[in-house]
Amino acid sequence: MSAPAAPEGAGEKLDSGVLKVAGVVVLGAIMAILDTTVVNVALQKLTIEFGTSFDTIQWVATGYMLALATVIPITGWAAEAFGTKRLYLIAIGTFLAGSMLAGMAWNVESLIVFRVLQGLGGGMLMPAGMTILTRAAGPQRIGRVMSVLGVPMLLGPICGPILGGWLVDAVSWRWIFYINVPIGLIAFICALRVLPKDQPERGGRFDFPGLLMVSPGLAALIFGVSRIPSTGTVASVEVWLPALAGIVLLVAFVLRASRIEHPLIDLKLFRNRTFSVAMITMTVFCIGFFGAMLLLPTYFTLVRGESALNAGLLLAPQGLGAMLTMPIAGRLADRMPARRVVLPGMVLLVLGMVVFTQVGADTPYPLLMAALFVMGLGMGATMMPITSAALQTLRSKDMAKASTATNILQQTAGAIGSAAMSIVLAALLAGKFGVPTSQGQLAATAATLNPATHEVASGLTADAFANTFLWGLVALALCLVPAFFLPKKREVAAREPGEDVAPPVPMH
Repeated sequence: MSAPAAPEGAGEKLDSGVLKVAGVVVLGAIMAILDTTVVNVALQKLTIEFGTSFDTIQWVATGYMLALATVIPITGWAAEAFGTKRLYLIAIGTFLAGSMLAGMAWNVESLIVFRVLQGLGGGMLMPAGMTILTRAAGPQRIGRVMSVLGVPMLLGPICGPILGGWLVDAVSWRWIFYINVPIGLIAFICALRVLPKDQPERGGRFDFPGLLMVSPGLAALIFGVSRIPSTGTVASVEVWLPALAGIVLLVAFVLRASRIEHPLIDLKLFRNRTFSVAMITMTVFCIGFFGAMLLLPTYFTLVRGESALNAGLLLAPQGLGAMLTMPIAGRLADRMPARRVVLPGMVLLVLGMVVFTQVGADTPYPLLMAALFVMGLGMGATMMPITSAALQTLRSKDMAKASTATNILQQTAGAIGSAAMSIVLAALLAGKFGVPTSQGQLAATAATLNPATHEVASGLTADAFANTFLWGLVALALCLVPAFFLPKKREVAAREPGEDVAPPVPMH
């Protein structure tokens, strides 16, 4: 449904109407993002609670991630077919149901199933919320809107481990799921009252064959990669068979999508040079940054002997740094080419990561905190401006499909990066302690807990972490290459005759 274009000067500030919409979207995003981090600190407790192995309990996290990646491709079409407001309400309701059932789980199998249900709702929340928010603000203010949406992305990795550690230790593991219920109810009521109504646009037929290719393809690829740390080799049939099947399905989807009129994911978006360059930059960034950051809590707990709660607190400087630069970067991305914002941010990330490539068993905490703060500054100036650059040149009607593509790349790249860094660390630990790859971390844990071998084992383990962080540094440095090809001049969306780019945004 078209709406009048935003008035001249609307890009100068975010009015109260847009801020209300942003508040609702942020509430939903907080639930989805917190849930990807809050559970990680509880895995050991859940292993004991259900009397199972770590390989099995890890599916509590992996099942959620796979459901997330599987449902994201459907979101763009569903936003057009049912309307973004209705879809957002369905997503919150599904996530709420999954959260309540997961809290009541009676065995590990039921918990995994209910986490998958959570993931189906969580996978729709972020892309649907991003579409609602970008449509409400218009292309001239995407940078500032992305900064608002970036707040939960920053707070989730910081607050998730802290909240999860506290709930597991002081209350019960069930409350890491029940905590979503009051937040979800508030978000549902606010969404019902605040979000603007939009009409479904049933212009294209649903690409059901595409769904049968891309969703199982993504799930199979991520599943295969996620099995590498436990099997210890890419030669295992558990790894190469699903990964190969996933690649075949994704290639088949690309070939088919380039020939049909209404594909599930519109590959024509990638004909836009700015969008393509921004997505390449985002993919490399997610692989390097999120892969390396996954290891930080493990370094603090395994090498330095910190509790999960303390490990979460030690990550706070990163979030503080990002919160300082993200609002500034959002404003700058609305006024100047993204490259001028992203490249300095990338340099800060690389400089911060250099410290972790030299980390040891007794590296001073002030140095580590300073490095995390610098990396946070860099992240705040990087992630949202890249997304802004991708969306600024697109038409309003392409926002839903673009949001879908962006979220698929972020989730997939982050998952593959996390698995890749885990593989490198496991292999290095196994080499240090002379055990099979699948037992590397177990051997390191046992040796560091033994007072007789603690000092030597901590040094060896820290060295393995330093070498793993070196791979993260390489990925972030490589990210500078596509970032250099981001536009030299600020671009805005082109309008077709009769097309309105943004909904009405009154000035106050």
